[in-house]
Amino acid sequence: MELPIDYATLRVLWWALIGIILIGFALTDGYDMGVGALLPFVAKTDAERRMVINTVGPTWEGNQVWFIVGGAGLFAAWPFAYAISFSGFYLALFVVLAAMILRPVGFKYRSKRPHPRWRGFWDWALFVGGFVPVLCFGVALGNVLQGAPFRLDSDLRAFYEGSFIGLFSPFALLCGLLSVAMLVLHGAAWLTLKAEEGPVTERARLFGEIAALASIVLFAAGGFWVAFGGLGFRIEGLADAAGPSNPLRGAAAVRAPGAWLDNYGRHGWMMIAPILGFAGAALALYGLRFNKAWAAFGGSSASAVGIVGTVGLSMFPFILPSSFDPRSSLTVWNASSTHLTLFVMLIVTAVFLPLILLYTAWVYKVLWGRSTTGALATNPDLY
Repeated sequence: MELPIDYATLRVLWWALIGIILIGFALTDGYDMGVGALLPFVAKTDAERRMVINTVGPTWEGNQVWFIVGGAGLFAAWPFAYAISFSGFYLALFVVLAAMILRPVGFKYRSKRPHPRWRGFWDWALFVGGFVPVLCFGVALGNVLQGAPFRLDSDLRAFYEGSFIGLFSPFALLCGLLSVAMLVLHGAAWLTLKAEEGPVTERARLFGEIAALASIVLFAAGGFWVAFGGLGFRIEGLADAAGPSNPLRGAAAVRAPGAWLDNYGRHGWMMIAPILGFAGAALALYGLRFNKAWAAFGGSSASAVGIVGTVGLSMFPFILPSSFDPRSSLTVWNASSTHLTLFVMLIVTAVFLPLILLYTAWVYKVLWGRSTTGALATNPDLY
């Protein structure tokens, strides 16, 4: 059966869709996690902490759907990448999931008892549930940029040659800290928009300003490391964009220090992403400093889009390069599902994604408004 969209175009569309889903996750669940990481520091009393929790309480579960959709999309569109990353990074993912499990438990159990020690314990559980996944996601992206230590044998069986400790290299830790700074900034900007004006928003602005400066410095340091730190891969020869999904056939990948910057030389418009990463953080810093909440949140959102987009655009067409055996590297052209599978998935996505976006927009409209300490005494449904 001849399909109306060719294989190469579908592969690029699905690369873009997975990127959009990851950005959606960073924009929505990102501020949830940022708020969790800030909770013990911006709120000092029990009433303040309940108010902070209720800024994300009604929507955090819906926001987390982006994470699930991203995992499902990776499984369906790029099964090689899913299999190798989920088996190779198994312990890291276990740490992430264990930390994320603390979030629903913390939200639900914190208010079950009034004892300060009980509530303090769950406050720190929410901190762990926000801080640890964000750090690990950044470390994971750092490892993807460096290349993961795996190889494929002639039967396409994957062998991971790394260790859990080996994931935390200096560059990966720098990426992890950038991820924390980026989403703490996003969480602080969210609090200035959603929490009632007072001590909490003042503290959030202070931490947000520090996070904005840290984002700019760490993003610049990461870019310098990518340019001069010996990182990068390149495809030698002409890749067959419509060829079979077999990483061991076709053009081979090789290590090429500095090659992650090649795309910016060929396609100047891609510079929009890193510029957005810097300019967004600067705009957020301006908004926080001068108490302009929408500028702060718009800036932190733009910065997250720019930073995540920079990673994706720098690596294209690579999805998961191999540092152990570059010939085994996974790219957009050699690791996707079949032509028919990608087409059917695209139709399903075109039908359901707009519905999800409309529903999400409606939920935000209904639940919009600042979270206040006064509402805690009158609304029994609040956390």
